[in-house]
Amino acid sequence: MKHSDKSIRSYLLLWSTQSLSALGSSMTSYALGVWLYKSTGSALKAALLTICAYAPYVLMSIFAGALSDKWNKKRTMLICDLFAAMTTVTAFLLIRANCLEPWHLFLINALNGLMNTVQQPASEVAATQLIPKEYYQKTGALRSLTQSMNTILTPVFATMLFAFGGLSAVIMVDLATFSVAFTVLLLFIRIPEPERSDKENETFIKSVKSGLSWLKANPLILKLIFFLSGINLIASANNAALTPLILSKTAGNESVLGTVNFCIGAATLAGTFIASCTSPPNDRVKAICMSLFFSMSTENFILSLTDSPIIWCIGVIMGWLFIPFMGTNLDVVFRSTIPADMQGRVYACRNTLQFFTIPIGGLTSGLLIDNFFEPFMSGRNDNSLLCTVFGIGKGSGAALLMTVLGAAGVAVCAVFGILLKQERYEKS
Repeated sequence: MKHSDKSIRSYLLLWSTQSLSALGSSMTSYALGVWLYKSTGSALKAALLTICAYAPYVLMSIFAGALSDKWNKKRTMLICDLFAAMTTVTAFLLIRANCLEPWHLFLINALNGLMNTVQQPASEVAATQLIPKEYYQKTGALRSLTQSMNTILTPVFATMLFAFGGLSAVIMVDLATFSVAFTVLLLFIRIPEPERSDKENETFIKSVKSGLSWLKANPLILKLIFFLSGINLIASANNAALTPLILSKTAGNESVLGTVNFCIGAATLAGTFIASCTSPPNDRVKAICMSLFFSMSTENFILSLTDSPIIWCIGVIMGWLFIPFMGTNLDVVFRSTIPADMQGRVYACRNTLQFFTIPIGGLTSGLLIDNFFEPFMSGRNDNSLLCTVFGIGKGSGAALLMTVLGAAGVAVCAVFGILLKQERYEKS
């Protein structure tokens, strides 16, 4: 028991400092994204920031997971954090020299995505090594707490810092939070390596294949991953449309965008308490499906059918309220099912299969808004049914796309809900 208490204290220290660093990074990403959209006016270029971050994550995850299982987890996390900080310093220097260009941001995001590709599976294994099994549910809620607090605080702090000292001030705070997290991990956190199996000496290629083989042998987990892949496609397209929708319909009012993002964070914060206070569901997979169905059947339709910031806030609250509950149960399912010595490889394969749709969704959304939906809506008569429903002027195309995405999300939830129910029935 003493060993468990010591481990959970180490995890809480790691979680709190890494969360602080994540907040700093989120503020930088937020400020740079707003700067890019206001500088270019292009939904596609704004979406490219996310695409550049996720492309290496998707393409290289399977290989990174095999390496992560072989490498020391703490050392891997430290090196990746340090490299990411160097790219942030580069952005800072470019800003100070007044020569920051959009392509600089695309390259920096791609490099950060590459580092995250290697770090993420190492971090997952490190968490499993530090968290006693009886704490899986509660620590899963803590992860959701980090995400919700970041969503709440990022637009507030980033906007304040941006107004006070521009992008340079935001990046300086980011580097300060990184320094705290890096020092704590380096000096105060001991991460035990998982016990090695007979796979310790297998070749790199065989290690890569073993993660895919494990998923193939566990079809319920594999179907869950493909389900979330479909949801990520729709969610990333929706996220790419959100900023153009709000800024276009409010004449570039950043405070409205910040308020909507604040409500997303508030909803996920409330959802975190729901996830941490409720008893574990008897059927975690069903809980995952129902949470996503509620989200997909509410948010997109509410956002697209009104120009009211108040209703937008209600829509995102409904869309995000049960996401932490979903994420917590998903984390428990994965962490309790995948063997510790396989987690790096399996999580990495999961990353590729589950997240490869995010850059596709962002790119597709940006292209569709700029080249199809906005021109299509601008060519409609102001008294037409579509203009009555989705409004007129810039932003109406993004609203129409959101309705299409909402319908697609409901369809994905319905199809995979049936498939997963059949898989659980056959397994039982």
